[in-house]
Formats: sequence, C-alpha cells, structure tokens
Amino acid sequence: MTEQTTSSRSAGRAQDASPWAAGFIAFAGVMMIMAGAFQSLAGLVAIFENEFYVTTPNYFLQFDATSWGWIHLLMGLLVLFAGFAVLSGQTWGRVVGITLATLSAIANFAFIPYYPFWAMTIIAVDIFVIWALAAHGRDLAAM
Repeated sequence: MTEQTTSSRSAGRAQDASPWAAGFIAFAGVMMIMAGAFQSLAGLVAIFENEFYVTTPNYFLQFDATSWGWIHLLMGLLVLFAGFAVLSGQTWGRVVGITLATLSAIANFAFIPYYPFWAMTIIAVDIFVIWALAAHGRDLAAM
C-alpha cells in the first residue's frame, strides 16, 4: 500500500513540474554565468586600472578600488561556476547559487558609490536568480 502511494506521489510530482519552471531555472543559470563573467571583468578593470572607478567621499564602506577588484573577481568566478552547476541540474548548485547571489547582491550594494548603475543592475539580476532558484528549483529536479 505504501509503495503505491509513494509511486503515485512521484508520478504526480513529475506531472506537476512545469516547463516554465525549467525555463526559469535555465534562465537563472545563464544569468548567473553572464553576471559572474561581467562581475569578474569589472574586478579585473579595478585591479589593473585603479583610477577607473571614482569613489564617493564619506561612504561607510571605503575600500581601495583594487580591494573591490579582488572581491568582484573572486565573487564573479564563484557565481560563474555555480551557474554551470545549476545548468547541470545539481542540487548543491542551487543552494550555492542562492547563497552566492545573496552575497553578490550585498557586495554590489556596498559597491553602489563606485559604479551605481552597474551595481543596481547586478542586484536586480541577483534578486531574479534567488527567486528562480528558490521558487522553481525542485520543479527542475522532478523533470
């Protein structure tokens, strides 16, 4: 009796999985790869061209542009690799993706005085990635 209930639950779950969910997860994975690559490039610019970013005086998180460069380079590479894990359907990739997207949004919030438009764009992408991975992550595993 329990085997029939378990098999009917898993069959119902596979039918409940939406192609929209798979699309959202695939889009989130691609956005993670793109955002990670762009964030890494922004980090490389800060490392090699220290005067590219203009700082705002009296901001509570004042780092040297080179420090921000290393932060963005490492964060970007981690997000990029987590995006590949999400696209391959790894459960740990979704967990790491949500965690890294949260950390990326926080880092870019602190980066707003240096490059406001870029930081706000990455924060918006991170919010979408968090939503897609949290809301539809299990649906992709069921397909």
